[in-house]
Amino acid sequence: MSTSVTRAAGSEPARPVGRTAAATGTAAAAVPGKGSRKEFWARAGLAALAGVLLYLSFPPRPLWWLAPFALALLAGCFHGRRARAGFALGFLAGLGYLLPLLSWTGEEVGPVPWLALTALEAAFIGLTGLGIALVSRLPAWPFFAAAVWVAGEALRARAPFGGFPWGKLAFGQADGVFTPLAALGGTPLLSFAVALCGFGLYEVLRVARSHPRRATAALAVLAVAVPVGASLAARPLVSDAAEDGTVVAALIQGNVPRLGLDFNSQRRQVLDNHAARTVQLAEDVKAGRVPKPDFVVWPENSSDLDPYAEPDARAAIDRAVKAIGVPVAIGAVVAPETGPLRNTMILWDPVKGPTETYDKRKIQPFGERIPMRSFVRLFSSDVDRVRRDFGPGKDPGVFDMAGSGVGMVTCFEAAFDDAVRSTVRAGAQVITVPSNNATFGRSQMTYQQLAMDRVRAVEHSRTVLVPVTSGVSAVIRPDGSVVAQTKMFTADALVAEIPLRSTRTPATVVGPLPEYALLVLAAAGLGWTAARRIRARRPA
Repeated sequence: MSTSVTRAAGSEPARPVGRTAAATGTAAAAVPGKGSRKEFWARAGLAALAGVLLYLSFPPRPLWWLAPFALALLAGCFHGRRARAGFALGFLAGLGYLLPLLSWTGEEVGPVPWLALTALEAAFIGLTGLGIALVSRLPAWPFFAAAVWVAGEALRARAPFGGFPWGKLAFGQADGVFTPLAALGGTPLLSFAVALCGFGLYEVLRVARSHPRRATAALAVLAVAVPVGASLAARPLVSDAAEDGTVVAALIQGNVPRLGLDFNSQRRQVLDNHAARTVQLAEDVKAGRVPKPDFVVWPENSSDLDPYAEPDARAAIDRAVKAIGVPVAIGAVVAPETGPLRNTMILWDPVKGPTETYDKRKIQPFGERIPMRSFVRLFSSDVDRVRRDFGPGKDPGVFDMAGSGVGMVTCFEAAFDDAVRSTVRAGAQVITVPSNNATFGRSQMTYQQLAMDRVRAVEHSRTVLVPVTSGVSAVIRPDGSVVAQTKMFTADALVAEIPLRSTRTPATVVGPLPEYALLVLAAAGLGWTAARRIRARRPA
C-alpha cells in the first residue's frame, strides 16, 4: 500500500499546517458543491429572486426601497463562494433582473434581440458576482463589494458597441432616500450607496448570528449607516430655487399615427401632428388660456423629413414656428448626400428660420446603427429596417433660446453620465431630453427613462424638459419632482414656468472622479484577494 495520504471521494482534503480556512478559501461554505445539490439550487433560486426584486424596485412602481433588500439577498448568495459560483449566481440574478426590465426591447422585433441583449448584460452582472465573491472574505468586504458593483456598471456603460447603461441601480432611485447623493458624486456614488446599504444589511445579520468581535460588528453597522447618513447630509445640495430668473417653456407631444416600428412610414403625418399641436398652442396663448412660452421644444424624430432637403417639410415647420412666435427646437433626421444620417436638433427662429444644430452623440447600436450587419441578419431580418446608419455628433449642444441656455441631450444619451455632464458644463441652464419611444408601444420603457431623467435633474440641479412623440412627456424640477406630464399616445402640450440655474453641483464639477475612485477601491479589493491567495500557496 502506498504511503501517500489518501482520502475517500467527496471527503474534505487535508489542510496544510499554518494555513487558515480564510486564507486558503477552503472553508466548507466557500466550496461550490460542498453541500448538497439542493443547497446549490436553493442559492440559485434566491439569486434569481433577488434579480426579480431588483426589477420590481424600478418605475413605474414606487418600490425603490426593495433594491437594498434585493442586494442583501444577493450578498447571502455570493458571500464565501468561489469565483465560478459567483459568476453563475450573478448571471442568474442578472436574468431575473433584466429579462423583465428590458422586455420592451423586443416589443416590435420579437424575442431574439431582447433575449440576446439580456444574456449579454446578465453576463456582465455575472462578472460582477464573480468579483463580489472574491472580495467577500476580506475585512470590511461590503465596501469592496459595493465598489465592485459600480465597476460592473462602469463596464456595462462602455462595452460593447459603446455600452448600455440601462438598469443602473441609480436609475431606480428617483424617489429614494439616497437620491441626493447624485448631486454629490453622480450616478456612480448613488449606485455605490444602494449597493453598500444592501451588502451592509446582510453583514449586520450575519455577524449578529456569529457573536463577532466589536470591530467587525462596528464595520457591519457602518456599511449601513454611512450611505444613509451621507444621503441625509447631501440633502442641502438639492434645490429648485431660481438663480437666474424664470422662463416659461412649452413641450409639444404631437403623437404618432400608429404604434410600432412602421410609425415612421407616415413621417409626414408625424410632422403635421407636431406642427398642428404647436399652432393650437399659439391659439390657446392668443385666447389667454395658457401663458405665452419663451421657447418651445419638439421631440426627437418629430420631423423625419429632412427640412433642409424637403421644401414641404420646411414650410410646415416654418408656419408652426411663426404661429407661436418664439424659438423652437425641432427634432429632425438630416440626410446629407453622402455619409451617415444625422439625428439632429435644429434651433428654428420665427424670423431667421433654422440656425444652430446639435447632432446626437450617443448613437444607439442595433437601433440607429447596425454593427456586424451581415452577421446580425442571420438572426433577424429587422436589421434591414435601418437601411442607412446614423453617425454621431462631436460637441455638446446648448441653444440660446430667448436668452436661456437650453442643453440638448437626445433620448438614449440621458443614460450616459458624460453626455449629460458635458452639456451642463457647456453652459446649459436647462436640460431638455427630446425622445421618441413610439417603437416601444405602451411598455414600461418610457417610465424607466423618465426616472433616469429625474435622477439627472438632481445630479446637476437643473430643470429637465422631456418632450416625447407619444408619451410620457414631462417637466421635471431641479429637485427631481415631476410638476407636469402627459398621457401616453395623446397629442398634448405642456406649458410651465421653470427656474434657470447656473450653479454647478459637486457632481458636475468633479465629473468622473468618484467613479474612478470607486474603481480603484474595487481593484484594491481584488488585488488584496489575489495577494492573500498567493501567500496561502507558499510553503508554511
